[in-house]
Amino acid sequence: MQRDAALAHAHQLIQEGADMLDIGGESTRPGAPLVGVQEELDRIMPVIEGLRGVPLPLSVDTCKPEVMRAALAAGVGMVNDINALQQPDAMAAVAASKSAVCLMHMQGTPQTMQQPYYQDVLAEVLEFLRARVAAALAAGIARERIVIDPGFGFGKTLAHNLDLLRHLQEFSVLGVPVLAGLSRKSMLGAITGQDVGHRVHASVAAALLAVQRGAKIVRVHDVGATVDALKIWNAVF
Repeated sequence: MQRDAALAHAHQLIQEGADMLDIGGESTRPGAPLVGVQEELDRIMPVIEGLRGVPLPLSVDTCKPEVMRAALAAGVGMVNDINALQQPDAMAAVAASKSAVCLMHMQGTPQTMQQPYYQDVLAEVLEFLRARVAAALAAGIARERIVIDPGFGFGKTLAHNLDLLRHLQEFSVLGVPVLAGLSRKSMLGAITGQDVGHRVHASVAAALLAVQRGAKIVRVHDVGATVDALKIWNAVF
């Protein structure tokens, strides 16, 4: 039943204009419980296999090397890792494939990231991602396969998130595409006062601001609304 619901949702997102589908089996929300390898595989592999043949690439959202290998063997085109391939064997799992990888910054873990501290959030996130890109290149992952994500909401306060968004264009110095995931996040709720189910307008505005500041990929829930907004953006610019 869960598989059928996930596949129906995926096909709806395709119809709304998604360019890629990101499939994950473990919540990364603050305080979310950990999920074992087998449970994560049981959640995502039937969905990945059910989407075989869809006319757009699939991404797997995981930090576990075992899950990466299984998803890559099933034809997934990108690994989206909130841990930036820091888990033992994760780098090797991606390097052995031809897939893309998204390297994200996170301070702490989803279980411990609620009291973040930085002396200079922009400099520290940028330096972390610079080091992870260098590590990926050294492992044999070609630059054209690498995407970076500053990790909005992952071990950052509202002030930290806003600072990163204001200066998102500075991440272009790393020479790889930037992904921004702002959709429905608590920072938008803090600004608007809206609960998670009523943040469509804020999410679309945040996506446009990210694109204005150089993001090449935006990870969103409300695909149709975001696609329409970006069509207007592209027509003007």
